[in-house]
Amino acid sequence: MLVEKNKEYVVDIIDNGFQGEGIAKIDGLTIFIPNAIKGEKIKILIVKVLSSHAFGKIIEILKPSEHRVESDCTTYKRCGGCSLRHVDYKETLKMKQNAVQNLVNKTLHNKIQVEETEGMEKPYHYRNKAQYPVGLNKDGKPVMGVFANRTHEIIPIDTCYIQNEQTEKIAKYIFNFFVNNNISFYNEKNQTGLIRHIVTKIGIKTNEIMCIIVVNGSSFPKENKLVAELTNQFPNIKSIIKNINTKNTNVILGKENINLYGNGYITDVLGDYKFRISPLSFYQVNPMQAEKLYNLGVEYAEITKNDVVFDLYCGIGTISLFMSKFAKKVYGVEIVEEAIVAAKENAKLNNVNNTEFIAGDVEKVLGDLIDNKKIIPDIIMVDPPRRGLDNTSVENIRKVKPKKLVYISCNPATLVRDLAKLEDIYEIKNIKPVDMFPYTNHVECVTVLELK
Repeated sequence: MLVEKNKEYVVDIIDNGFQGEGIAKIDGLTIFIPNAIKGEKIKILIVKVLSSHAFGKIIEILKPSEHRVESDCTTYKRCGGCSLRHVDYKETLKMKQNAVQNLVNKTLHNKIQVEETEGMEKPYHYRNKAQYPVGLNKDGKPVMGVFANRTHEIIPIDTCYIQNEQTEKIAKYIFNFFVNNNISFYNEKNQTGLIRHIVTKIGIKTNEIMCIIVVNGSSFPKENKLVAELTNQFPNIKSIIKNINTKNTNVILGKENINLYGNGYITDVLGDYKFRISPLSFYQVNPMQAEKLYNLGVEYAEITKNDVVFDLYCGIGTISLFMSKFAKKVYGVEIVEEAIVAAKENAKLNNVNNTEFIAGDVEKVLGDLIDNKKIIPDIIMVDPPRRGLDNTSVENIRKVKPKKLVYISCNPATLVRDLAKLEDIYEIKNIKPVDMFPYTNHVECVTVLELK
């Protein structure tokens, strides 16, 4: 049977893919169908056909899955933020575990059983950071919300079930202030107008809030009035920042920050440690789950007081500090210089004296530490970006052969690819998925490898 575009078919969903989409087969051709769940019988319309696979969309669900739920969000299908909002939460945890298991089965010689996903008790309003684009809709009216999936059309959102409720309220207040005071919004097409984004950050444990106004210019009207109103209405706002971004770019924040109120940062507590969060610094957006993730990493590493630990891609030093109380010395490496400045400040803030933070490319710094400084780690902790480890870093790990390698990953595909390069000399002890972003298709994993 030749699968044709714009034709209807009835299919059985045999699995769910890595993006949470349903998978069906028509005469051996794989069909990907968003919002479909394994076990369902569905009438679909084929919207795109390629030589190796095709894409369909749901017309009618003939036999729904027992795990299908009525979504509480009216815009999730358009915004693309929560691609699993139509699935019972416990089932989403199993889907994530299965997605990682499928990758393991395809790629690794050691067909290790992936552990159950570590979920959240209350998987709502968990994000500590929100970035709201603002602009004009098709009718020229001001709008604030989120970008529609794969476009730059702004969808207005009344309530987002993954954003913090307090900061959502503050963002709406700021937006209405600009509307009421006739302050112009950025127009992407001709790059005119002032206000581009409203960004909020909150310390989940401290309740300290930061507001960042991203401006296409050096200032905006009534800055002082906005500061006075915000701090009066919301006393736990500790920092208001004007961020200058005049470039024609998809990057939200520019490099220049001007403090309108406060000292330019807020603090939060993770585990036993206090962290300083600045506008540009990376901090896990779900600190409750980050704490679980880091504790698992430290627990799996089984660090002793004789151990020298390398923390590669250390960010602002969060997991370095978690490990510091068990280790002899921790070396943190990160390419973003601002993050290393923050990591040093965080160590000082927590009176931690056995860490050393180095700014630079992991590939080069790791080589320098090993070859020139002759510092050989007992344990290496890595938390790389989505692209995973580069080949030089893998070779350096193979060269120094630490007794343990703990790999925290935000992309199971590159995690499993990298594990395949190491499994001849390392035994993969466990792979534990952690649900950092409930109701989305993202899954983080913590994996421990032990030298054979």
